[in-house]
Formats: sequence, C-alpha cells, structure tokens
Amino acid sequence: MNRQPVRATAQRLVRVLIADARQQQGIGAGISSFPDPSLVAAEMNPSRHIPLVEHPALLRLVPPPSRWKPLLRHLPAPLHARLVETVLSRVLGQPGVGSTLDEVAGRRLGITVSDLGLEWVFHWQHGRLHAVPEAAEASVRGSATDLLLLASRLEDADTLFFQRRLVLTGDTELGLTVRNLLDRMPWEAIPLGLRITLQRSAGLARAARSAFRERWAPA
Repeated sequence: MNRQPVRATAQRLVRVLIADARQQQGIGAGISSFPDPSLVAAEMNPSRHIPLVEHPALLRLVPPPSRWKPLLRHLPAPLHARLVETVLSRVLGQPGVGSTLDEVAGRRLGITVSDLGLEWVFHWQHGRLHAVPEAAEASVRGSATDLLLLASRLEDADTLFFQRRLVLTGDTELGLTVRNLLDRMPWEAIPLGLRITLQRSAGLARAARSAFRERWAPA
C-alpha cells in the first residue's frame, strides 16, 4: 500500500487546522516556520476554500450515514443519548453560552437524526442539559449532515428550514424560540478546538455527501 497520498493528506489537514487556529486567535507571525509557507498563507485566507481531501474519488467511497443505521440499532438508546448529552453539555457549559436557554428551562426539545434512525429528547434545567425519557414538546428533524452543518454554523437555520432539509414539528412556538436563542449564543465563547472540529467535520460530511450523490446520479 502506497502511504504517500495518505501522509500528504494528513499533513495538509494539520496545516489547515493550524492555520485556522492561528487565524481565529489573530496570530499572523511565524508562518515561515510551517512547511510550504505560501500554502499556509493561502489557507489562512477565509475567502479561499481549501478542500480537506485532495482526491475527490476517495470521498465517493465514504458511505452515507444511512448505511450506518443497521449498526447503530445495536447500541442501547441511553448510551448514545448520554454521549450526545456530554458533547452538547461541553458546548453549553461555557460561560455565557448555556444561560441563553434559561428562558426555556424545563421544556423538552427533541432531535431526530432521520438517516441514522436516532432520536433524543433534552431539556435545560438548573444550568445543565439533560437527556430525558419523556416525549418531546417540539422536535427538529434532519439528516446527520444537515444537523452538523447547523451546529457548526456553516449553514444558517433559515436556509435549512426553508429548503425543508430541517423540519420542525410539535410546539412550533417553542421550536422557534429555541432556534432564536441558539442563534444568539456567542459562537466565539465556544472553545476554539471544538469550533474547528465542528466546522471541519461538517465540511467533510457535506463534501462526502455531494461526492456520493454525484457518483450515483442518473446518467
């Protein structure tokens, strides 16, 4: 197996992450210390799109989330609910972030990942997010990729809802209130590493979905 393409892709990904982190922190000096300074400088330009994978053919081999659905059925629901609760709590636990949800404390909001067959219900209580077994008062449903794009703010909620890629059911007023509260959350208060991870993961998921659709598009 030729490891050179894999190594090159990994090195490029590291450069992208470093450049992104430096840009977020407003650090511009020291670029020459990185490999290929001209490439890193270009990657720090937010107007230039840098693909994470240099070989689009590889993206077409990434199975869509729906292919993982049969495997996820074997995982106990409380297990993945707790995992999601832990991840979201890390975000909402930042100072000035989760307190935005105090307005809807105790209300139950559901998240349904349609292509993975996963569904969770959460509520915000006493400054913490909790997964609960009760039925949701309002639910948002969408694919894993679109929900990730929403969480990473690579696509805005209005666009996703208008295109019916996200669907709100149940108590519409509650759902819209939560959406507006999430929009007001200070993105910059979320740890830099988590922001980078969210956006890179969402970007890769979107690219993989596009490549997969192109591969199987009717001739």
